[in-house]
Amino acid sequence: MKSKLSLLFLSAGICASQVTWERLQNPQKEPQNWLTHSGSTLSQRHSELKAIHPGNVKELELKWVFQAASFEKFEATPLVVDGILYTVQAPNDIVALDATTGRIFWTYNYQPSKQTRVCCGRVNRGLAILGETLFMGTIDGHLIAVGAKTGKPIWNIAVASPETGYSLTHAPLIVKDKVIVGVAGGEYGIRGYIAAYDANTGKPAWRFNTIPGPGEPGNETWAGDSWKTGGGSIWVTGSYDAETNLTLWGVGNPGPDWNGDERAGDNLYSDCVIALDADTGKLKWHYQFTPHDELDYDAVQVPVLGDIQIQGRTRKVLMWANRNGLYYVIDRKTGEFLTGKPFTKVTWMNGFDAKGRPHKVPGATPTREGTVIYPGVQGGTNWYSPSFSPKTGLFYIPAWDNTFSNFVKTQNTYTQGQRFVGGYPLSSFGLSRGTQANTRKPEEGHGAVMAVDAATGEKKWQVDFIDVTDSGILTTTTDLLFVGNREEHFYAIHARTGEVLWRTSLGGAIANGPMTYAVNGQQYVAVAAGNGLFVFGLRH
Repeated sequence: MKSKLSLLFLSAGICASQVTWERLQNPQKEPQNWLTHSGSTLSQRHSELKAIHPGNVKELELKWVFQAASFEKFEATPLVVDGILYTVQAPNDIVALDATTGRIFWTYNYQPSKQTRVCCGRVNRGLAILGETLFMGTIDGHLIAVGAKTGKPIWNIAVASPETGYSLTHAPLIVKDKVIVGVAGGEYGIRGYIAAYDANTGKPAWRFNTIPGPGEPGNETWAGDSWKTGGGSIWVTGSYDAETNLTLWGVGNPGPDWNGDERAGDNLYSDCVIALDADTGKLKWHYQFTPHDELDYDAVQVPVLGDIQIQGRTRKVLMWANRNGLYYVIDRKTGEFLTGKPFTKVTWMNGFDAKGRPHKVPGATPTREGTVIYPGVQGGTNWYSPSFSPKTGLFYIPAWDNTFSNFVKTQNTYTQGQRFVGGYPLSSFGLSRGTQANTRKPEEGHGAVMAVDAATGEKKWQVDFIDVTDSGILTTTTDLLFVGNREEHFYAIHARTGEVLWRTSLGGAIANGPMTYAVNGQQYVAVAAGNGLFVFGLRH
């Protein structure tokens, strides 16, 4: 006898199907689906769908809205699998919906522990899927497997302890038969790590400590016992390179954030991109963007992988717009530094040595009286997803342009479960929205979306906003770019020229990555604003 749930799926003409590792590795074969957080394991946030293009994008209209039962920011990027849309209602409720109508099939409710401590909102950035199982990290440090057809829990494991400041906020990454996650909590003096678990059972497979202990390479870059509270959070989902079997992740700031007096040294692997063997978790190479960071420039950005032409030859690279205000190109096989170029005003460094180590400007550090430094504490960009278009050869950055902060250093003593930051920044660009943005002077900074040459970092165009943006970016093979901002606007922009082609107001700040999918030949674009998910399609 069929269950009511099965009948609902059948009545809608939808059948949840197996999402194999082969499917996850070949998204180009089914551009109608969005099977991973960043669209593919290369994390390009680029779609091959062609129905929506510059000639008809003005015909977009709202098709349906999912209103989350949550007052938290909607930061999750949905997955779409064969007509079913899966997303997370903050902090940790999974919802399955009909991707054409928004009809809810089921909701999995999760109640986090009351011991949870998070620095920056009770949020979740998305899911992973393998087979017929969805995977979600929770803000109280659990990793949960849930049936994609039924919404019923399969297994639930504790990855870290919430009472000491650990949490999981990013979408897990699937590699073969493993689920990979990293812990957040750097503002609470955690010791960060990335761990892999068997997708079928939840059993641990491997673990890499982003802050190395005694006997581990890199521990010598921490004075005394400062590594024990070294931070090194993971905020956003990593990437995977099948050719080298490497999984690449960005690591957060060292702790305490703004006072490095007690942690002399480079403080590896904070502010690094790390390349790990996906089967064993062994470190193959690393590159540190901001050694001995005292400005909270954590490298919690999405690693974007691609093949681009550099000086007449094709290079397999990692492209990275960093919070510290610099755009980087790195050989993804070896970790060789290829390019580093500011995409916004930068005053903390003024060049690189031959190996790509930045030359820090003397005195560009927090002081008791305060030091003004560009970019500000939120960085030139942050956790929001960039995009790379192989079609245009451009890399697209959601940016905070020309912002600065007055960085103040204070004393701070570690207490388990309490904030451990060692100072505070007075930002030129406040974090609140509304009329404040309209009264701020242009020289105090603004939000923008930028296009840079992926090989050189040379800026090609820029669209400025009044307020800043927390929105990710989506590009398509038809040369469209979708992005939002805190002014509650959602844009379609020509990816080659920066011309604004279409704009709509959604009544809430946009803080997730737009994505696109198709059902029965009709293309949709989905974006979250405020605490709702808005889905657009062409008029008929």
